[in-house]
Amino acid sequence: MNETHRIYLSLGSNIGAETHLPKAVEMLREEGKVVSVSSVWESESVGFDGPNFLNACILFITPLAPVEFKEKVIRPIESKLGRVRSSEKNAPRTIDIDIVLYDERPLNTDFWEYAFVVVPLAEILPGFKHPANSVGLAQFAEQLKGQVWMRKREDVLLSPADSRSAEAPRRG
Repeated sequence: MNETHRIYLSLGSNIGAETHLPKAVEMLREEGKVVSVSSVWESESVGFDGPNFLNACILFITPLAPVEFKEKVIRPIESKLGRVRSSEKNAPRTIDIDIVLYDERPLNTDFWEYAFVVVPLAEILPGFKHPANSVGLAQFAEQLKGQVWMRKREDVLLSPADSRSAEAPRRG
């Protein structure tokens, strides 16, 4: 009866990102089991002129369905961290948490063209096939990294309990 689901989350921040991104992961750990955490990646703002973003992906285990998870976990965390929603979807923000995969099923195919989602996700799920072109995620992430500016931010630690997936060894 206690069925669990694997939710892959993309986290991003460009307002106080060095503080808000680790705090969001800490708050997620308080809500349930964080299994894997990617490295933190810095990239330029997409679709809006603003400060650079820091992004990461995590694998979270939950009994909740996607809509419940958004309502009971994501929105309260975003609110506590000062997220203000506006009509401009790409506006600067303290934190943005999106569900990328639910039990390895894509929920929004728009995410799959953005290096800031694909590159960190490939660290924790490298063998996953891109939903549109069936290319392995690790290979697709390398292609995307060649098309945009981004850098790994080793100086931003998401929490002392960081872990990387056993199926996704880090490459330095």
